[in-house]
Amino acid sequence: MDYKYIEQLLERYWNCETSLEEEEILRTFFSQKEVPAELRRYASLFAYEHQEVRDDVLNDDFDARMMEKIGKAPQKARTISLTQHLMPLFKAAAVVAIFLTLGNAAQRAFEAPANDLDMAVIEQPATIEGKSVAMGDTLKVDTLQKAQQPEPVIIK
Repeated sequence: MDYKYIEQLLERYWNCETSLEEEEILRTFFSQKEVPAELRRYASLFAYEHQEVRDDVLNDDFDARMMEKIGKAPQKARTISLTQHLMPLFKAAAVVAIFLTLGNAAQRAFEAPANDLDMAVIEQPATIEGKSVAMGDTLKVDTLQKAQQPEPVIIK
């Protein structure tokens, strides 16, 4: 039988280039009863890894025993709501809002008004309804002709 694929995987394994799936293939291959004589020297390495994975499993009361040794009671996991999860973000947003408000108030306090009329309300005088003076005037004078007439010269 040809075991070139296994030999290639071994070569890649020694160069640390194998994936987890390829290493599992090697463990499975070397856990068989019949392994070729030239590859038998690697069988103990992969069989050991395969066996140790099963042996190093923690049992159910491990946490309780460890907590008993350090003197604390085991704590149950608690659920965190979305509001509790986002609370630091809410606090940061509140701090930013406070700084912006204080900065805006300080800027307004140090600004000089352009003039007092901007701040004050200007009151308009009330209009008086009545007869127009210009409409009742009967005098008609042409101001251009008056300006063109020469003034008489008085000789003394």
